[in-house]
Amino acid sequence: MASHKATVRWQADESEFKPASYNRDHRWEFEGGQSLGASAAPAYKGNPALVDPEEAFTASLASCHMLTFLYLAAVKGIVVTAYTDQAEGFIGKNEQGRVAVLKVVLRPRIEFDGPAPDAATLSDLHHRAHENCFIANSVITKIEFG
Repeated sequence: MASHKATVRWQADESEFKPASYNRDHRWEFEGGQSLGASAAPAYKGNPALVDPEEAFTASLASCHMLTFLYLAAVKGIVVTAYTDQAEGFIGKNEQGRVAVLKVVLRPRIEFDGPAPDAATLSDLHHRAHENCFIANSVITKIEFG
């Protein structure tokens, strides 16, 4: 079983530690040396200049799908030259009345070296990428294509 680690660091600042005023800014640190500033979503008094967990979750699903798609395309000999996805996550209340990321819509735009594969081939690649994406297989969030 593979292991993936992240360190999340938060430190109090001069803000009063009350629900409406404590500092939400923190750092995500990864084993490879990358560090990223994070905060709560602006709707929850977070810093809009920093990534929030819901954005990261959406990006994680889109990234996993892309990486799986690229692998499957390469196996089929389909050369991809660019891939952009303007993914969007939607928050709402689930069936238990809890706030959750209910749905993520992936909107991949792909460029190929030469003509694009036919619609059936692209659909199959996306379907197989979704079925084999580790992150998609780990969540109950609905994932759609737009």
